[in-house]
Amino acid sequence: MSRAGWSREDMARRVAADIPDGSYVNIGVGLPVLVPGFVPSDREIVYHSENGILGMGPPPAPGAEDPELINANKQMVTLVAGGAYFHHTDAFVMMRGGHIDIAVLGAFQVSERGDLANWTTGDSSMPPAVGGAMDLAAGARRILVMMTHTTKDGSPKLLPRCTYPLTAAGVVDRVYTDLAVLDVGAAEGALVVREIAPGVTRSDLVAATAAKLVFP
Repeated sequence: MSRAGWSREDMARRVAADIPDGSYVNIGVGLPVLVPGFVPSDREIVYHSENGILGMGPPPAPGAEDPELINANKQMVTLVAGGAYFHHTDAFVMMRGGHIDIAVLGAFQVSERGDLANWTTGDSSMPPAVGGAMDLAAGARRILVMMTHTTKDGSPKLLPRCTYPLTAAGVVDRVYTDLAVLDVGAAEGALVVREIAPGVTRSDLVAATAAKLVFP
């Protein structure tokens, strides 16, 4: 690797590796859209998109794009055999009705107690966009967050308390960043480090994190 840590594709592959066979999984906007491209060969995972897709496949091959088949990130996607697309209200019924096993979401911030902030930073140049994040936070059985460990200027995104308005409180189960995989709730008032990316030391991780960390 040209730098310490995981690439975006590495992160997506790592998330996909943790999704159990037979799961119904919503894919949020941002980094999570990469995850359906890395389904392990021994598993069947049904990917859902809030704009009305069930059975979303990997990105299309060059020249095979269908401009009428897009995900919630407005990127062209494919359908697996048996997949379907439908009105977005039906997609939200699935989300709100508890039919989604896992939601993979992006985030601006996550607190050490699992609070999620992913809809606004308060920056007037970036209009807020709640989308379906609040519905997913309330309706999905498990919330996985996929995000960079720090902002572009190096500020930590894993914090003792979120400083941005919350999407939901105490909902995040696991966080995947370019530096580590961390669990919420396994230790009171701290994030438990389950895996550190290649080339990243404990000192690197502590320096890039404002939340309290526990290393088993």
